[in-house]
Amino acid sequence: MSSPAKQFGFVRVAVSSPELRVADVAFNTERILEAAERAENLGTDLVVFPELCITGYSCGDLLYQKLLVDEAAKALIRIAEASYAKRMDAALVVGLPMSLDGKHFNCAAFISRGEIKGIVPKTFLPGTGEFYEERWFSSARDTARTSVLLGWRDIPFGTDLLFRPEIMPDCTIGIEICEDVWAAAPPSVNQALNGATVLVNLSASNEVLGKYEYRKMLVQSHSARCLAAYCYAAAGAGESSTDLVFSGHSLIAENGALLAETERFRFDTQIAVADVDVQRLTAERLKNNTFGASRANHQARYINFEFEDFSRPEGEAATKLYHPLSPTPFVPLATSLREAHCHEVFSIQTTGLAKRLKHTNTKTVVIGVSGGLDSTLALLVCAKAFDMLGLSRSGIVSITMPGFGTTERTRGNAEHLAEFLGTTLRIIPIQESVRQHFRDIGHDEALHDITYENAQARERTQILMDVANQVGGLVIGTGDLSELALGWCTYNADQMSMYGVNASIPKTLVRFIVEWCAEHEFSGKTADVLHDICATPVSPELLPLQDGGTQAQETEKTIGPYELHDFFLYHFVRFQATPRKIMFLAAHAFGGKYDRETLHKWLTTFFRRFFTQQFKRSPMPDGPKVGTVALSPRGDWRMPSDASAALWMRELEDIGQEMA
Repeated sequence: MSSPAKQFGFVRVAVSSPELRVADVAFNTERILEAAERAENLGTDLVVFPELCITGYSCGDLLYQKLLVDEAAKALIRIAEASYAKRMDAALVVGLPMSLDGKHFNCAAFISRGEIKGIVPKTFLPGTGEFYEERWFSSARDTARTSVLLGWRDIPFGTDLLFRPEIMPDCTIGIEICEDVWAAAPPSVNQALNGATVLVNLSASNEVLGKYEYRKMLVQSHSARCLAAYCYAAAGAGESSTDLVFSGHSLIAENGALLAETERFRFDTQIAVADVDVQRLTAERLKNNTFGASRANHQARYINFEFEDFSRPEGEAATKLYHPLSPTPFVPLATSLREAHCHEVFSIQTTGLAKRLKHTNTKTVVIGVSGGLDSTLALLVCAKAFDMLGLSRSGIVSITMPGFGTTERTRGNAEHLAEFLGTTLRIIPIQESVRQHFRDIGHDEALHDITYENAQARERTQILMDVANQVGGLVIGTGDLSELALGWCTYNADQMSMYGVNASIPKTLVRFIVEWCAEHEFSGKTADVLHDICATPVSPELLPLQDGGTQAQETEKTIGPYELHDFFLYHFVRFQATPRKIMFLAAHAFGGKYDRETLHKWLTTFFRRFFTQQFKRSPMPDGPKVGTVALSPRGDWRMPSDASAALWMRELEDIGQEMA
């Protein structure tokens, strides 16, 4: 019963801390199978159980008992047989002790469709503090075995085993056990370098003060280091409490992000489920030349297993995506994280501009202020950069250039903000100069076409550049990342400046940073103006006003909601997602807000504009990178201006035909 999202590179994994009785193999086997069935009903592809879960980790010297170890081996076979009898799609990874050649090994067994496909022994055995595993077990380094006879089959054995589904080789699975990940050189690093994208750890980690947070940090950071998913299944409270307490803290992380975790300190079975995006992980590895340049210490043996479905999932499992998916990937949803995010971004912008001013020994900047979000943020950055350098804000020349579509609201906000911040305000109307330009080129002012709009944008840029020459200053660009992605800027006008402080900040984030500034960086009348600017609809204000002085032009009604375009941009540039996958993700992220037809319409607009408008990004000015998505031609996005969009548009056409 595999995940329906598999076609988009998602693999549904589960980690379980089952109810357990120490040394009661029969009881533990039943609880393991019950947990496996619960996970199976959620459409999982892989279920990971804790270290020595068949016997219990805390058996102590009972591990010397042949009866216990032999019964564990029989239980492993029973679990494998039951997985086939119950027609489980999910592969299972369970822990047990094994006796080989006069030595005990702490092992993990990989089961798929009734077969034990391989057994991986533990490498690093803790022998400090409360741990003394070396009393009972030998390290994987202490055997040269490559297989073991279990029942009637010779089963691959060793730390070099990787498990690869035949129909989805990108989902290669590597296994290590507990202490292995705490070592300086975990086996999973070598597994990742040999292609494992899903790393699993069967653990029995006891609880002491501070270990909970450290464990989470370890799992998340290791998944990031390996550019992999990391599934950590921990022994629960059913273990012996003679000297230690185990909490059953199981986690699933993906490339540094925590996807799911179980509730701790529970005696009943706990399961955490997540959809891991192995397609995204593979794309990350392809882009990361440091990962590509790394070499594994030894080659792996690849064990194939089946990944086809016995049956299809039903109910919630058929539609739900068990993966955190924010509709605003550039903006954290949690207030505390969002505030920290805004502070960091604003600091990067401010420092970037301050460095440029120091380097050029410039004490004056020129900026066009419109009363819109972008120019407001750029002006705030200028003010703080001047404060950082000990310069008078009067060196900031704020120019408002009212045109045919300027409203009283935006003009008033721009002028008030410039004054409240202590900058030098200049008001230069452009109507007459633009009309003269229309006469010069023979354009009818009543024709409100692209020439009508762009002539105003270029007149404003000419004013800014010439005033900068007058005062010996730099023109500060105000355009944002979303506008650059869509080409929603006029070439050689607002597309150009001497330093673009907003160039890698998407529109959805700009508003939050301005709001954060109003709450934390500025106060009084300045903050009041900032709040009103945030409440103003986004518009280039290039068309004549309607009756009553209202704006006739709202950007999002023309090109689509910025929250959608920022979502599309993030998944296309950051993770190389295809149009079909972006549609799938957007349907989950915006379910109930936009229907599929609307998503398809604006996604088509996004790809069409993104490809055709690359020429505007190729000569973009310098500006600070603040996030993982940026479009600078000097580092982050290098694409020919004449690249064809045919492949992407064809896939969008196919999606449209399927929807018809």
